Amino acid sequence: MSQWPDTRILDLLGIELPIIQGPMAGATNSSMVIAVCNAGGLGSMPAAMLSTEQLREELQTIRQHTNKPFNVNFFCHQPPAPDEQRARDWKLLLEPYYREVGADYDAPTPVSNRAPFDETACAVLEEFRPEVVSFHFGLPEKSLLDRVKATGAKILSSATTVEEALWLEQHGCDAIIAMGYEAGGHRGMFLSDDLGTQVGTFALVPQVVDAVKVPVIAAGAISDSRGVAAAFMLGASAVQVGTAYLFTPEAKISASHHKALRTAKESETAITNLFTGRPARGILNRVMRELGPMSAAAPSFPLAGGALMPLRAKAEADFANLWAGQAFTLGKDLSSAELTRQLAEEALAKLRRR
Repeated sequence: MSQWPDTRILDLLGIELPIIQGPMAGATNSSMVIAVCNAGGLGSMPAAMLSTEQLREELQTIRQHTNKPFNVNFFCHQPPAPDEQRARDWKLLLEPYYREVGADYDAPTPVSNRAPFDETACAVLEEFRPEVVSFHFGLPEKSLLDRVKATGAKILSSATTVEEALWLEQHGCDAIIAMGYEAGGHRGMFLSDDLGTQVGTFALVPQVVDAVKVPVIAAGAISDSRGVAAAFMLGASAVQVGTAYLFTPEAKISASHHKALRTAKESETAITNLFTGRPARGILNRVMRELGPMSAAAPSFPLAGGALMPLRAKAEADFANLWAGQAFTLGKDLSSAELTRQLAEEALAKLRRR
């Protein structure tokens, strides 16, 4: 019998440890997922930046190297309508940087894209039948969600407010990821685009726990065993950890991102829409400081990043997104498997002493 005070997520997902590795598009591949799963946690494969062929290859690799449950994560945004004037104005705002770094301003602007969940992605899920499927920015349309449920997958999604948690429960989620304002990467907000609605982890988790009947997974600035234990004390049944896994050798991050995680101060993160057009938390860099982290000029998600791509190629540290949660300074250089086991073992020891 498990010694955890709440085993609902363990029972629901069929995992040994209540540690869910956050799906970090661009930084996570099958090697991290496999390591976390084989250590007893739930590995999560992000699909938003993968082609259908790439996703199929990654899922095949995961199935070949673990027989444990794993999660596949998708975005549920609506692709924006074309707005050529806004795109031109955004690139014009960046023109001084193009001149400075020697990028070709007149060349066609690259396309920055993150694919929403669709029929093609659903067919891949029906082929591989992962045990868990999670979504960001709400849920897909009912017909697609019903097909995912028909595979037997358990459904998770992120809520950044109590209202979003209730909506997700009403629309078929088996568990809710309560995503505090401290979390790195894209805010999961979908019922409002007002950042003033966003709530910190310690305030959000117990309120969501009280509001819904399904189990709750705490997320946001949980980077060590103290955060895991605290989440359980607040009523969570598991935690989702993202930024701490960026310190592992399995993380596929740039040299600039790697350096920033290890040298920036704890106060140097901010919510920004510059890199994709949607609010996301990352470590401050030059373009965030000079333009301001939030800009009304940025094109709608996910198009803002295209005009930054030529600048990133010339000066990555200044113009690339460096996603991280507010507790990034707690990160340790461990393998994904070691991190998963350490988070669980040390948190359980703390909970036993209370």
